[in-house]
Amino acid sequence: MVRWRNYIMKNGKFDGGFTLLEILIVITILGILASLVAVKIMDRPGQARTMKARLDIQTLENALKLFRLDNSFYPSSEQGLRALVEPPGTGRIPEHWRKGGYIEKNQVPKDPWGNEYLYLSPGVHNEDFDLWSYGADGEEGGEGEDMDVTNWESQDQQG
Repeated sequence: MVRWRNYIMKNGKFDGGFTLLEILIVITILGILASLVAVKIMDRPGQARTMKARLDIQTLENALKLFRLDNSFYPSSEQGLRALVEPPGTGRIPEHWRKGGYIEKNQVPKDPWGNEYLYLSPGVHNEDFDLWSYGADGEEGGEGEDMDVTNWESQDQQG
């Protein structure tokens, strides 16, 4: 059995540490791992924005459905999503508009890239309404973070 004291002390000097080469190897490995993790983390902001846009669209869809339940119609394209936070003054006027509106914080959210969500009623892709964001580039089409986020395509089709 090796005694601890004999392992630590050899000729009166500490002999249980790491060599410079061992430390450099560990630092190199940690650096490689850190760079791999950093690359993975850097890819996530785009995915997080796209996911937030999908969640916002679902929230807006639910608010529009509540509006319809109360008033028997969806807001027109002219009234837009603004009809969810303040009673419309033009077009078909809702008789049972909910006091306080249909969205928390009483404001229509912008998409994660700072643009307005787009709304069309009746919709081209859906009978009732279409709701979408053009993504990071603010233009129709695109790939990755620039891809449109819509309420008419499944998440698999949207990336």
